[in-house]
Amino acid sequence: MKMPTDKERSDEISATQRTKYQSLKTVESTPGFGVVAIVLSLLLFGVAAMLIFVPWQQSVEGIGKIMILSPMERPQNIEAQIPARLTQWHIRDGQSVKKGQLVAELSDLDSKFLDPEQAKRVEGQKQALTARRCATQSRHKALGEQLESLKRSQGAAVPSAKERAHQAKDRILAAEQAIEAAKQNVVTTELNLHRLKDLFEKGLRSKRDQELSELDHTRALTDSQRASASLEIAKRDQILAVYDQDKVAADTDAAMSSIRASMASAQETIESTSSEIYKLDIDLQNVRKRMEQRLVYAPCGGKIVRLLRVGAGEMVDPGTVLAVIAPETTDLAAELVVSDNDVPLVAVGRPVRLQFAGWPALQFSGWPSIAVGTFGGRVAVIDAVDDGRSNYRVIVKPDTEAISKGSDQPWPSTSFLRPGAETSGWIMLDTVPLGFELWRQFNAFPPTVNPEELGLHKRSDIGKSDSKRKAK
Repeated sequence: MKMPTDKERSDEISATQRTKYQSLKTVESTPGFGVVAIVLSLLLFGVAAMLIFVPWQQSVEGIGKIMILSPMERPQNIEAQIPARLTQWHIRDGQSVKKGQLVAELSDLDSKFLDPEQAKRVEGQKQALTARRCATQSRHKALGEQLESLKRSQGAAVPSAKERAHQAKDRILAAEQAIEAAKQNVVTTELNLHRLKDLFEKGLRSKRDQELSELDHTRALTDSQRASASLEIAKRDQILAVYDQDKVAADTDAAMSSIRASMASAQETIESTSSEIYKLDIDLQNVRKRMEQRLVYAPCGGKIVRLLRVGAGEMVDPGTVLAVIAPETTDLAAELVVSDNDVPLVAVGRPVRLQFAGWPALQFSGWPSIAVGTFGGRVAVIDAVDDGRSNYRVIVKPDTEAISKGSDQPWPSTSFLRPGAETSGWIMLDTVPLGFELWRQFNAFPPTVNPEELGLHKRSDIGKSDSKRKAK
Protein backbone atom coordinates (compact mmCIF):
# COMPACT_ATOMS: atom_id res chain seq x y z
CA MET A 1 0.00 0.00 0.00
CA LYS A 2 1.33 3.38 -1.06
CA MET A 3 1.71 5.84 1.81
CA PRO A 4 0.49 9.44 1.24
CA THR A 5 3.14 12.00 0.93
CA ASP A 6 3.53 14.97 3.22
CA LYS A 7 2.18 17.28 0.58
CA GLU A 8 -0.93 15.17 0.10
CA ARG A 9 -1.32 14.96 3.86
CA SER A 10 -1.12 18.76 4.21
CA ASP A 11 -3.57 19.28 1.36
CA GLU A 12 -5.99 16.90 3.00
CA ILE A 13 -5.74 18.75 6.35
CA SER A 14 -6.27 22.11 4.63
CA ALA A 15 -9.40 20.83 2.90
CA THR A 16 -10.79 19.52 6.20
CA GLN A 17 -10.16 22.83 7.98
CA ARG A 18 -11.72 24.74 5.13
CA THR A 19 -14.89 22.58 5.29
CA LYS A 20 -15.16 23.12 9.11
CA TYR A 21 -14.79 26.87 8.70
CA GLN A 22 -17.53 26.95 6.08
CA SER A 23 -19.86 25.00 8.46
CA LEU A 24 -19.25 27.48 11.27
CA LYS A 25 -20.03 30.35 8.98
CA THR A 26 -23.41 28.81 8.13
CA VAL A 27 -24.52 28.91 11.82
CA GLU A 28 -23.05 32.29 12.59
CA SER A 29 -25.76 34.98 13.57
CA THR A 30 -25.99 38.26 11.78
CA PRO A 31 -25.63 41.60 13.67
CA GLY A 32 -29.40 42.58 13.11
CA PHE A 33 -30.72 39.71 15.25
CA GLY A 34 -29.05 41.11 18.34
CA VAL A 35 -30.80 44.44 17.94
CA VAL A 36 -34.14 42.66 17.65
CA ALA A 37 -33.41 40.69 20.79
CA ILE A 38 -32.59 43.86 22.70
CA VAL A 39 -35.74 45.57 21.45
CA LEU A 40 -37.87 42.58 22.42
CA SER A 41 -36.32 42.50 25.87
CA LEU A 42 -36.94 46.20 26.41
CA LEU A 43 -40.50 45.80 25.14
CA LEU A 44 -41.06 42.91 27.54
CA PHE A 45 -39.75 44.95 30.45
CA GLY A 46 -41.83 47.97 29.32
CA VAL A 47 -45.01 45.92 29.17
CA ALA A 48 -44.29 44.45 32.58
CA ALA A 49 -43.65 47.91 34.02
CA MET A 50 -46.80 49.24 32.40
CA LEU A 51 -48.86 46.37 33.84
CA ILE A 52 -47.42 47.09 37.27
CA PHE A 53 -47.29 50.88 37.41
CA VAL A 54 -49.89 52.17 34.88
CA PRO A 55 -53.16 52.94 36.80
CA TRP A 56 -56.54 51.78 35.57
CA GLN A 57 -59.82 53.10 36.98
CA GLN A 58 -62.43 50.41 37.25
CA SER A 59 -66.01 51.23 36.28
CA VAL A 60 -69.54 49.88 36.13
CA GLU A 61 -71.40 50.46 32.90
CA GLY A 62 -75.08 51.32 32.63
CA ILE A 63 -77.47 52.36 29.89
CA GLY A 64 -80.49 54.56 30.41
CA LYS A 65 -82.08 57.84 29.40
CA ILE A 66 -82.36 61.50 30.32
CA MET A 67 -85.01 62.37 32.89
CA ILE A 68 -86.27 65.36 34.86
CA LEU A 69 -85.35 65.01 38.51
CA SER A 70 -88.06 67.25 40.00
CA PRO A 71 -91.44 65.44 39.86
CA MET A 72 -93.30 68.76 39.53
CA GLU A 73 -91.35 69.65 36.39
CA ARG A 74 -91.82 66.40 34.51
CA PRO A 75 -94.16 66.15 31.49
CA GLN A 76 -97.76 66.35 32.67
CA ASN A 77 -101.12 65.40 31.25
CA ILE A 78 -103.78 68.08 30.84
CA GLU A 79 -106.99 66.22 31.69
CA ALA A 80 -110.71 66.95 31.55
CA GLN A 81 -112.26 67.09 35.02
CA ILE A 82 -115.94 66.75 34.04
CA PRO A 83 -117.97 64.81 31.45
CA ALA A 84 -118.28 67.35 28.68
CA ARG A 85 -118.05 68.12 25.00
CA LEU A 86 -114.96 69.80 23.58
CA THR A 87 -115.97 73.25 22.39
CA GLN A 88 -112.80 75.05 21.35
CA TRP A 89 -109.00 74.76 21.43
CA HIS A 90 -106.86 77.78 22.26
CA ILE A 91 -103.47 76.16 21.63
CA ARG A 92 -101.59 74.18 18.99
CA ASP A 93 -98.96 71.45 18.98
CA GLY A 94 -95.54 72.78 19.92
CA GLN A 95 -96.91 76.07 21.27
CA SER A 96 -95.30 77.57 24.37
CA VAL A 97 -97.79 78.43 27.10
CA LYS A 98 -97.64 80.13 30.47
CA LYS A 99 -99.01 78.83 33.73
CA GLY A 100 -102.75 79.50 33.96
CA GLN A 101 -103.15 80.15 30.22
CA LEU A 102 -106.46 79.00 28.73
CA VAL A 103 -106.00 75.75 26.84
CA ALA A 104 -109.49 74.58 25.91
CA GLU A 105 -113.19 75.21 26.54
CA LEU A 106 -115.67 72.47 27.45
CA SER A 107 -119.45 72.30 27.49
CA ASP A 108 -120.93 70.51 30.53
CA LEU A 109 -123.15 67.48 29.93
CA ASP A 110 -124.47 66.93 33.48
CA SER A 111 -128.18 67.73 33.75
CA LYS A 112 -127.67 69.31 37.20
CA PHE A 113 -125.47 72.04 35.78
CA LEU A 114 -127.11 72.88 32.46
CA ASP A 115 -128.82 76.07 33.69
CA PRO A 116 -126.51 78.99 32.86
CA GLU A 117 -128.18 81.13 35.59
CA GLN A 118 -127.92 78.46 38.27
CA ALA A 119 -125.31 80.31 40.30
CA LYS A 120 -127.41 83.49 40.32
CA ARG A 121 -130.51 81.59 41.43
CA VAL A 122 -128.68 79.80 44.22
CA GLU A 123 -127.27 83.16 45.33
CA GLY A 124 -130.84 84.55 45.46
CA GLN A 125 -131.98 81.62 47.62
CA LYS A 126 -129.05 82.23 49.90
CA GLN A 127 -129.93 85.92 50.28
CA ALA A 128 -133.58 85.05 51.11
CA LEU A 129 -132.51 82.56 53.76
CA THR A 130 -130.02 85.07 55.14
CA ALA A 131 -132.80 87.67 55.51
CA ARG A 132 -135.00 85.08 57.20
CA ARG A 133 -132.24 84.23 59.61
CA CYS A 134 -131.68 87.93 60.40
CA ALA A 135 -135.42 88.38 61.15
CA THR A 136 -135.44 85.32 63.39
CA GLN A 137 -132.33 86.58 65.16
CA SER A 138 -134.06 89.92 65.79
CA ARG A 139 -137.09 88.09 67.18
CA HIS A 140 -134.83 85.98 69.36
CA LYS A 141 -133.17 89.13 70.64
CA ALA A 142 -136.56 90.77 71.39
CA LEU A 143 -137.71 87.68 73.27
CA GLY A 144 -134.51 87.76 75.26
CA GLU A 145 -135.13 91.37 76.21
CA GLN A 146 -138.73 90.51 77.12
CA LEU A 147 -137.48 87.65 79.29
CA GLU A 148 -135.08 89.98 81.08
CA SER A 149 -137.91 92.47 81.69
CA LEU A 150 -140.12 89.70 83.05
CA LYS A 151 -137.34 88.55 85.32
CA ARG A 152 -137.06 92.06 86.70
CA SER A 153 -140.86 92.23 87.08
CA GLN A 154 -140.84 88.91 88.92
CA GLY A 155 -138.08 90.21 91.13
CA ALA A 156 -140.31 93.11 92.11
CA ALA A 157 -143.74 91.34 92.20
CA VAL A 158 -142.80 88.39 94.37
CA PRO A 159 -141.30 90.53 97.18
CA SER A 160 -144.37 92.80 96.97
CA ALA A 161 -146.66 89.79 97.44
CA LYS A 162 -144.54 88.67 100.36
CA GLU A 163 -144.89 92.11 101.93
CA ARG A 164 -148.67 91.95 101.54
CA ALA A 165 -148.62 88.58 103.29
CA HIS A 166 -146.58 90.08 106.11
CA GLN A 167 -149.03 93.02 106.31
CA ALA A 168 -151.96 90.57 106.61
CA LYS A 169 -150.15 88.79 109.41
CA ASP A 170 -149.61 92.11 111.15
CA ARG A 171 -153.31 92.90 110.80
CA ILE A 172 -154.11 89.55 112.40
CA LEU A 173 -151.92 90.46 115.33
CA ALA A 174 -153.59 93.88 115.55
CA ALA A 175 -157.05 92.26 115.40
CA GLU A 176 -156.14 89.78 118.12
CA GLN A 177 -154.91 92.64 120.30
CA ALA A 178 -158.11 94.58 119.57
CA ILE A 179 -160.16 91.55 120.63
CA GLU A 180 -158.25 91.34 123.87
CA ALA A 181 -158.80 95.04 124.46
CA ALA A 182 -162.48 94.71 123.61
CA LYS A 183 -162.85 91.79 126.00
CA GLN A 184 -161.23 93.82 128.75
CA ASN A 185 -163.50 96.72 127.91
CA VAL A 186 -166.57 94.41 128.11
CA VAL A 187 -165.50 93.12 131.48
CA THR A 188 -164.91 96.67 132.71
CA THR A 189 -168.25 97.99 131.42
CA GLU A 190 -170.05 94.95 132.83
CA LEU A 191 -168.55 95.59 136.28
CA ASN A 192 -169.36 99.25 136.00
CA LEU A 193 -172.96 98.39 135.00
CA HIS A 194 -173.42 96.11 138.04
CA ARG A 195 -171.98 98.75 140.29
CA LEU A 196 -174.32 101.46 138.93
CA LYS A 197 -177.31 99.12 139.27
CA ASP A 198 -176.47 98.56 142.92
CA LEU A 199 -176.05 102.29 143.45
CA PHE A 200 -179.29 103.01 141.54
CA GLU A 201 -181.18 100.56 143.71
CA LYS A 202 -179.75 102.27 146.76
CA GLY A 203 -180.67 105.62 145.27
CA LEU A 204 -177.16 106.83 145.06
CA ARG A 205 -177.07 107.18 141.27
CA SER A 206 -179.58 108.29 138.73
CA LYS A 207 -181.35 106.23 136.15
CA ARG A 208 -179.47 108.05 133.44
CA ASP A 209 -176.11 106.94 134.79
CA GLN A 210 -177.35 103.38 134.75
CA GLU A 211 -178.53 103.76 131.15
CA LEU A 212 -175.21 105.29 130.13
CA SER A 213 -173.40 102.39 131.76
CA GLU A 214 -175.60 99.94 129.85
CA LEU A 215 -174.83 101.81 126.65
CA ASP A 216 -171.09 101.60 127.29
CA HIS A 217 -171.41 97.89 128.02
CA THR A 218 -173.35 97.37 124.77
CA ARG A 219 -170.77 99.41 122.86
CA ALA A 220 -167.99 97.30 124.40
CA LEU A 221 -169.74 94.11 123.31
CA THR A 222 -170.12 95.52 119.81
CA ASP A 223 -166.45 96.47 119.67
CA SER A 224 -165.53 92.97 120.77
CA GLN A 225 -167.65 91.43 118.00
CA ARG A 226 -166.19 93.90 115.47
CA ALA A 227 -162.64 92.98 116.58
CA SER A 228 -163.48 89.28 116.13
CA ALA A 229 -164.83 89.99 112.64
CA SER A 230 -161.70 92.00 111.83
CA LEU A 231 -159.58 89.04 112.98
CA GLU A 232 -161.42 86.71 110.61
CA ILE A 233 -161.01 89.21 107.78
CA ALA A 234 -157.29 89.56 108.53
CA LYS A 235 -156.87 85.77 108.49
CA ARG A 236 -158.62 85.53 105.14
CA ASP A 237 -156.47 88.40 103.84
CA GLN A 238 -153.37 86.51 104.93
CA ILE A 239 -154.50 83.40 103.06
CA LEU A 240 -155.26 85.48 99.98
CA ALA A 241 -151.84 87.19 100.23
CA VAL A 242 -150.11 83.80 100.32
CA TYR A 243 -152.18 82.67 97.33
CA ASP A 244 -151.33 85.91 95.51
CA GLN A 245 -147.65 85.38 96.21
CA ASP A 246 -147.78 81.86 94.75
CA LYS A 247 -149.88 83.11 91.84
CA VAL A 248 -147.42 85.88 91.00
CA ALA A 249 -144.50 83.42 91.07
CA ALA A 250 -146.43 80.87 88.99
CA ASP A 251 -147.63 83.45 86.47
CA THR A 252 -144.19 84.93 85.97
CA ASP A 253 -142.62 81.45 85.74
CA ALA A 254 -145.20 80.44 83.14
CA ALA A 255 -144.60 83.63 81.18
CA MET A 256 -140.85 83.12 81.28
CA SER A 257 -141.25 79.47 80.27
CA SER A 258 -143.37 80.56 77.32
CA ILE A 259 -140.77 83.13 76.32
CA ARG A 260 -138.00 80.54 76.66
CA ALA A 261 -139.99 78.16 74.47
CA SER A 262 -140.39 80.92 71.88
CA MET A 263 -136.70 81.67 72.09
CA ALA A 264 -135.87 77.97 71.63
CA SER A 265 -138.18 77.85 68.62
CA ALA A 266 -136.51 80.95 67.21
CA GLN A 267 -133.07 79.46 67.85
CA GLU A 268 -134.15 76.27 66.12
CA THR A 269 -135.29 78.31 63.15
CA ILE A 270 -131.96 80.16 63.15
CA GLU A 271 -129.99 76.90 63.22
CA SER A 272 -132.09 75.23 60.53
CA THR A 273 -131.83 78.34 58.36
CA SER A 274 -128.07 78.44 58.93
CA SER A 275 -127.88 74.78 57.92
CA GLU A 276 -129.79 75.52 54.73
CA ILE A 277 -127.49 78.48 54.06
CA TYR A 278 -124.44 76.25 54.53
CA LYS A 279 -125.92 73.74 52.09
CA LEU A 280 -126.56 76.52 49.61
CA ASP A 281 -122.97 77.72 50.12
CA ILE A 282 -121.76 74.24 49.24
CA ASP A 283 -124.06 74.10 46.23
CA LEU A 284 -122.96 77.58 45.16
CA GLN A 285 -119.29 76.67 45.47
CA ASN A 286 -119.92 73.44 43.57
CA VAL A 287 -121.66 75.34 40.80
CA ARG A 288 -118.87 77.92 40.60
CA LYS A 289 -116.17 75.25 40.61
CA ARG A 290 -118.10 73.30 38.01
CA MET A 291 -118.27 76.38 35.84
CA GLU A 292 -114.53 76.91 36.32
CA GLN A 293 -113.86 73.31 35.28
CA ARG A 294 -115.43 74.04 31.91
CA LEU A 295 -112.31 76.06 31.17
CA VAL A 296 -109.08 74.05 31.01
CA TYR A 297 -105.91 75.93 31.96
CA ALA A 298 -102.23 75.04 31.68
CA PRO A 299 -101.01 73.66 35.03
CA CYS A 300 -97.52 75.03 34.45
CA GLY A 301 -95.44 76.95 31.96
CA GLY A 302 -93.95 74.91 29.17
CA LYS A 303 -94.46 73.61 25.67
CA ILE A 304 -97.43 71.64 24.36
CA VAL A 305 -96.06 68.29 23.22
CA ARG A 306 -99.16 66.89 21.57
CA LEU A 307 -102.94 67.26 21.44
CA LEU A 308 -104.71 63.95 22.03
CA ARG A 309 -108.28 65.15 21.44
CA VAL A 310 -108.90 67.06 18.25
CA GLY A 311 -111.97 68.63 16.77
CA ALA A 312 -114.79 70.54 18.39
CA GLY A 313 -117.76 68.49 19.57
CA GLU A 314 -115.74 65.47 20.70
CA MET A 315 -116.99 63.87 23.92
CA VAL A 316 -114.67 63.53 26.89
CA ASP A 317 -114.99 61.83 30.27
CA PRO A 318 -113.45 62.85 33.62
CA GLY A 319 -109.76 62.02 33.49
CA THR A 320 -109.56 62.01 29.69
CA VAL A 321 -106.14 63.30 28.59
CA LEU A 322 -106.59 66.30 26.32
CA ALA A 323 -102.94 67.23 25.82
CA VAL A 324 -99.43 66.69 27.15
CA ILE A 325 -97.28 69.59 28.33
CA ALA A 326 -93.54 69.56 28.96
CA PRO A 327 -92.59 72.12 31.64
CA GLU A 328 -89.64 74.43 31.12
CA THR A 329 -86.90 73.14 33.39
CA THR A 330 -83.15 72.80 33.71
CA ASP A 331 -83.30 70.12 36.43
CA LEU A 332 -82.04 67.32 34.18
CA ALA A 333 -80.63 64.02 35.37
CA ALA A 334 -79.71 60.67 33.88
CA GLU A 335 -81.22 57.40 35.03
CA LEU A 336 -79.00 54.40 34.35
CA VAL A 337 -79.98 50.75 34.61
CA VAL A 338 -77.38 48.71 36.48
CA SER A 339 -77.51 44.94 37.01
CA ASP A 340 -77.79 43.39 40.44
CA ASN A 341 -74.24 42.07 40.04
CA ASP A 342 -72.78 45.59 39.84
CA VAL A 343 -75.12 47.71 41.95
CA PRO A 344 -73.54 46.65 45.31
CA LEU A 345 -70.35 48.37 44.14
CA VAL A 346 -72.10 51.68 43.48
CA ALA A 347 -72.38 54.30 46.21
CA VAL A 348 -73.98 57.73 46.33
CA GLY A 349 -71.48 60.40 45.35
CA ARG A 350 -69.49 58.23 42.93
CA PRO A 351 -68.25 60.11 39.82
CA VAL A 352 -69.85 59.15 36.52
CA ARG A 353 -68.94 59.80 32.89
CA LEU A 354 -71.93 60.13 30.57
CA GLN A 355 -72.27 59.88 26.82
CA PHE A 356 -75.46 61.33 25.35
CA ALA A 357 -77.09 60.10 22.17
CA GLY A 358 -76.33 62.43 19.27
CA TRP A 359 -73.11 63.75 20.86
CA PRO A 360 -69.91 62.28 19.35
CA ALA A 361 -67.69 60.98 22.11
CA LEU A 362 -64.59 58.88 22.68
CA GLN A 363 -64.53 57.21 26.06
CA PHE A 364 -61.76 55.23 27.73
CA SER A 365 -63.38 53.83 30.84
CA GLY A 366 -60.02 53.20 32.51
CA TRP A 367 -58.66 56.66 31.74
CA PRO A 368 -61.54 59.14 32.08
CA SER A 369 -59.16 62.08 31.89
CA ILE A 370 -58.54 61.51 28.17
CA ALA A 371 -62.21 60.99 27.30
CA VAL A 372 -63.61 63.32 24.65
CA GLY A 373 -67.26 64.35 24.30
CA THR A 374 -68.43 62.94 27.65
CA PHE A 375 -69.94 64.82 30.56
CA GLY A 376 -69.40 64.48 34.28
CA GLY A 377 -71.95 63.53 36.88
CA ARG A 378 -72.42 62.21 40.41
CA VAL A 379 -74.57 59.36 41.68
CA ALA A 380 -77.50 60.94 43.54
CA VAL A 381 -80.01 58.11 44.07
CA ILE A 382 -79.88 54.31 44.03
CA ASP A 383 -83.22 52.51 44.03
CA ALA A 384 -83.83 50.32 47.05
CA VAL A 385 -85.71 47.67 45.02
CA ASP A 386 -85.28 46.30 41.54
CA ASP A 387 -87.51 46.79 38.54
CA GLY A 388 -88.70 43.19 38.55
CA ARG A 389 -85.88 41.99 36.28
CA SER A 390 -83.01 42.16 38.79
CA ASN A 391 -81.96 45.58 37.50
CA TYR A 392 -81.66 48.72 39.59
CA ARG A 393 -82.07 52.35 38.65
CA VAL A 394 -79.24 54.77 39.42
CA ILE A 395 -79.98 58.50 39.09
CA VAL A 396 -77.02 60.70 38.13
CA LYS A 397 -76.99 64.47 38.58
CA PRO A 398 -74.54 66.91 36.98
CA ASP A 399 -71.26 67.30 38.85
CA THR A 400 -71.88 70.92 39.83
CA GLU A 401 -68.67 71.13 41.86
CA ALA A 402 -66.47 70.15 38.91
CA ILE A 403 -68.46 72.39 36.57
CA SER A 404 -68.11 75.39 38.89
CA LYS A 405 -64.36 74.81 39.14
CA GLY A 406 -64.07 74.63 35.35
CA SER A 407 -62.61 71.12 35.36
CA ASP A 408 -65.64 69.76 33.50
CA GLN A 409 -68.06 71.20 30.99
CA PRO A 410 -71.74 71.75 31.78
CA TRP A 411 -74.44 69.54 30.35
CA PRO A 412 -76.14 70.67 27.13
CA SER A 413 -79.27 72.79 27.50
CA THR A 414 -82.78 71.35 27.21
CA SER A 415 -82.97 72.76 23.70
CA PHE A 416 -80.52 70.03 22.65
CA LEU A 417 -80.65 67.48 25.44
CA ARG A 418 -84.29 66.47 25.80
CA PRO A 419 -85.86 64.15 28.37
CA GLY A 420 -86.02 60.59 27.08
CA ALA A 421 -82.79 60.76 25.08
CA GLU A 422 -80.65 57.65 25.40
CA THR A 423 -77.46 57.87 27.41
CA SER A 424 -74.60 55.58 28.39
CA GLY A 425 -72.74 55.94 31.62
CA TRP A 426 -69.63 54.65 33.34
CA ILE A 427 -69.73 54.79 37.12
CA MET A 428 -66.13 55.20 38.25
CA LEU A 429 -64.81 52.93 41.01
CA ASP A 430 -61.36 52.50 42.57
CA THR A 431 -58.05 52.84 40.71
CA VAL A 432 -55.96 49.63 40.34
CA PRO A 433 -52.85 48.64 38.30
CA LEU A 434 -53.47 47.77 34.67
CA GLY A 435 -52.10 44.24 35.12
CA PHE A 436 -54.49 43.59 37.99
CA GLU A 437 -57.41 44.77 35.87
CA LEU A 438 -56.41 42.43 32.97
CA TRP A 439 -56.01 39.56 35.41
CA ARG A 440 -59.44 40.34 36.92
CA GLN A 441 -61.16 40.43 33.56
CA PHE A 442 -59.42 37.23 32.35
CA ASN A 443 -60.74 35.48 35.46
CA ALA A 444 -64.18 37.19 35.32
CA PHE A 445 -63.80 38.59 38.83
CA PRO A 446 -65.93 41.56 39.95
CA PRO A 447 -64.31 44.98 40.38
CA THR A 448 -62.76 45.83 43.71
CA VAL A 449 -64.20 48.40 46.09
CA ASN A 450 -63.26 49.83 49.46
CA PRO A 451 -64.88 47.70 52.23
CA GLU A 452 -65.78 50.83 54.19
CA GLU A 453 -68.00 51.98 51.33
CA LEU A 454 -69.86 48.67 51.49
CA GLY A 455 -70.39 49.06 55.24
CA LEU A 456 -67.97 46.22 56.09
CA HIS A 457 -65.37 46.21 58.86
CA LYS A 458 -61.92 44.83 58.95
CA ARG A 459 -61.28 41.59 60.76
CA SER A 460 -59.08 43.42 63.26
CA ASP A 461 -61.95 45.77 64.11
CA ILE A 462 -64.27 42.79 64.48
CA GLY A 463 -61.75 41.09 66.74
CA LYS A 464 -61.43 44.23 68.87
CA SER A 465 -65.20 44.56 69.21
CA ASP A 466 -65.45 40.85 70.16
CA SER A 467 -62.73 41.25 72.80
CA LYS A 468 -64.47 44.33 74.22
CA ARG A 469 -67.76 42.46 74.31
CA LYS A 470 -66.17 39.54 76.15
CA ALA A 471 -64.47 41.93 78.61
CA LYS A 472 -67.85 43.48 79.41
